[in-house]
Formats: sequence, C-alpha cells, structure tokens
Amino acid sequence: MLLEMDSITKSYGLVTANRNVSFNLRKGEVHALIGENGAGKTTLMRILYGMESPTSGHIKINGQPVVFHDPTDAIKHKIGMVHQHFMLFPAFSIAENIVIGREPKKSMMFDRKKAIEETISISEKYNMPVDPKKKVADCSLGMQQRVEILKVLHQGAEIIILDEPTGVLTPLEVKELLASIKSLAAQGKSFIIISHKLSEIMEVSDRITVLRDGVVTGTVNAGETNEEQLSRMMVGRELVKLERSTLETGKPVIDVSGVSIKGNKAKPLLDRISFQVREGEIVGVAGISGNGQSELLQAISGLMAIDEGTIVIQDQNVTGASVKQIRDSGLAHIPEDRYLWGVSKEATVSDNGIMGHLASTSKRGILNRKAIRTLVSEWVDRFAIKTGSLNTKAQYLSGGNLQKLIVAREIAQQSPFLIAAEPTRGVDVGAMEIIHGELLKRREERAAILLVSSELTEIMKLADRILVMYEGKIVGELDAATATEEQISLLMAGGKAVG
Repeated sequence: MLLEMDSITKSYGLVTANRNVSFNLRKGEVHALIGENGAGKTTLMRILYGMESPTSGHIKINGQPVVFHDPTDAIKHKIGMVHQHFMLFPAFSIAENIVIGREPKKSMMFDRKKAIEETISISEKYNMPVDPKKKVADCSLGMQQRVEILKVLHQGAEIIILDEPTGVLTPLEVKELLASIKSLAAQGKSFIIISHKLSEIMEVSDRITVLRDGVVTGTVNAGETNEEQLSRMMVGRELVKLERSTLETGKPVIDVSGVSIKGNKAKPLLDRISFQVREGEIVGVAGISGNGQSELLQAISGLMAIDEGTIVIQDQNVTGASVKQIRDSGLAHIPEDRYLWGVSKEATVSDNGIMGHLASTSKRGILNRKAIRTLVSEWVDRFAIKTGSLNTKAQYLSGGNLQKLIVAREIAQQSPFLIAAEPTRGVDVGAMEIIHGELLKRREERAAILLVSSELTEIMKLADRILVMYEGKIVGELDAATATEEQISLLMAGGKAVG
C-alpha cells in the first residue's frame, strides 16, 4: 500500500474533527474523500500534508512510519496538495509559479530561461500544455488549476491531494481536468480528491471513502455504487425529491434597462444589459466566468458604478444609489465570493449572522443579545450549520458551513428581490437540498430571484427563465422548461442557440 493513515484522531478542545479515521491509497489510484460540510475531510488532508498534527494515530508511506511537522516534510515524501483557493502569485508568470521553491539558478541568480525550459518539459511530459511566459493574472481559472497541478508535479509529487478541484471551473474545464487526472493516474500518480460533486466523483475515482461527523461510514468501489447510495452514506437519510410548482408571475420587482460599464479594455464590461425579474420568478444567469456576471451583480447591488442605463427595484430608481439605499429598497444578496463579500472572518458566527438584521435586533443602538442568539440559533438548526458555538469565529467554520450561514442570513431578510450568486458553491448534497428548497420557498412567497451559478444543472433545476451572458452581453434568453444543456453551452461559448 502506498499510503496508510491509521486511526487518525484530531481534536480541537472539546470538538473532535476526526475520530479514529483510517484511510489508504494505492499507487495509480484515484481515491475520493466525500462527506457533509464539517465532516472532517479537509482536516484529515491537512494532517496528511503536514499543516496539522494528529492528536493520535499514525501515517505510513510505502509501509514506513512518517511524521510531518509542516508541508515541507510532506513534499519531501512526495506529497503535494492543490488547495480549494489557489495559492499562486498573480503577478508572476506560469513558469515562475511552477518552479517556485525549486528555482533553477545561474551564478546565484534566478535562471528564467531554465525555468521556462523546465515548465515546457513537464507540461509536455504530462500532456498539460501551458504558455510559460503568460502571467497567472491573465489565466482562466481552469488554466490556474493546471498550473497548480504542474507545480506539485515539478516538486516531485507522487501523491496529489485535490481539494474541491472543480468548484470554480466551467463544464469544459471540468472535462479537461478529469481527463488529466485519469491520464496522470495511468502514468502512476495517485490522487486523493475532496469533492461534493458526486457525478464527477463517480466518473473519475476508483474508490470512495465517506466521512460523517468525523467518522468513516464506509469505503466503496466506484463501479459498485451510485449517487443515491453515496448520498445516504453522507447524510444518513434519503434526500427529499425537489418539487417545483408552476406559478403565475406578478409585476416586475427589478427592471434593469440598458446598463453598460465601459471599463478600461477595448470591450465594455457590460454592454446594454436589459432584463426584468418578476414576482414569483427565478431568472437564472449562465455564462463562463469572466463574461460580465460579476460586474452585473456588483452594478445591481451598488458595489460598482455604471456608465449608462437605469436600475429600478420596487418602482424605485436606485441607479447610483449607495449599497445601503439599495438594500433598503428591497434587495438581499448572497454574494458569489463568501470570503471577499460575505463575511468578516474575524467576527463570530453570531455577529456575522446579524449583519443586515440590526434594526430587528437592537433598540436605540443597543444590541439585544438574547434576540440575536435566538435568531441565529434558529438558522443554525434550520440549515444544519456545524459550529462549536455562536461565539466561534467565522474563519474556523468549513467553507460549506460558512456558505449556509450567509444563505440563512440573506433569505431571512424576506426581501422582495434576492440575488443568489453561486448559492451552493462548496456545499454537500444535504446542504444543497436545504438551500434549493429555501430558494423555491421564497419563489412560492412571491419573491423575485436572480440566480447566478456556474452549475448548469442548478440553473436548469431552479430557474423559470435562463439568460446567457457572453462578453458582457445577454446573448440569449431561454425557457428553462425546454432549454437543453447543449443550447446553453453553445450560447456560453459565443455561438447561436439551435433547436
């Protein structure tokens, strides 16, 4: 056996993240590690990568006991990790990022020519082409993912840990990544993949280990299981089938008319965007990352100024208004980047929860702590948010549990208009079921919802209408009931819809 983790336990005070977890990996194998948010997956891999020390338990590589004090020790034993949030230097070139830590030298100086040669050599060896001179800042997320993998391969990794590797990739980039993983495994590299996307796990993995509440609930061969069984192993119950009723839509809640943002490039960031979202309607926005979706959301919510056009919410012209004025007009916002826009990592779960709810939890500027605890505790229960206490700092929650806190907070605003941007990014199937149900409930309550998601299946499942963006424009509008993934994908790539 290439890798053995035996009876790993990791405790943080009274909280146990992993309890007697045993996990192994064979040479040339893709072994998936799945489970609910906060199940202990990332903690286990941080232990393997030397970022954490186990409270008890042992690790063996090729049958020999090893102890890792930091990632340098793990790298020396040919273990590499690609984190969920990329750890690249945007201002550096691809070649500079790949060789960092093992930089070629010439007369004590960095040998740029040699770095480029090494990058070309390793990219050709593993059939993962890159432009070594291109700045990482100018690369797509899929290309950045490729650079991260090449970086750990350059470090000599034989075991590669991928934490949510497809979370921000387009469907085409996902296919390319899965093909690369299969190719590398065929060449003898071994992978451990943490993911919530069961269809991808089923496609690429050989074995699957499931964690629930820090304990292994089973290890199965991918060819001998299915998504339903894996879901039951993850959440401990049958998932409820999503039911979406037919509703008669009401009056427009938001009217975006001719909105443009010129930006500093040759093409505008937004080019005469116009649409409405009505009462009791979910309008989905699909598009490859970087085609104006982020700018559209920032324009609507007041985070980015527009050059032309108008934005009306609840018959109130909010063009050029402040963020607070727009929120007060009837907007709630689940942001696409939970860390950048959604929370204060240094603040507690409780304090993050009441952001935007101060009017209902304070009087004359004095916070009602009892009311706050009652309110946030209700959300913790309703959305199954795993946290040590309401006083835990947000930075200590798993990404998925943090996402659930933000979703709970914004849905609880009961605003007439809700922006839901990547609402289920990084959450498990059980949490996805809860969030989808809550969005449909708000639709039933006649809210207007603008859903932006990189997951086409999510948009097609929830939306009534689908808008497709390409290069800052809306290039197509489809009825979600009849739209196909092929039609949407073609529009996303700049083609014309057929059928």
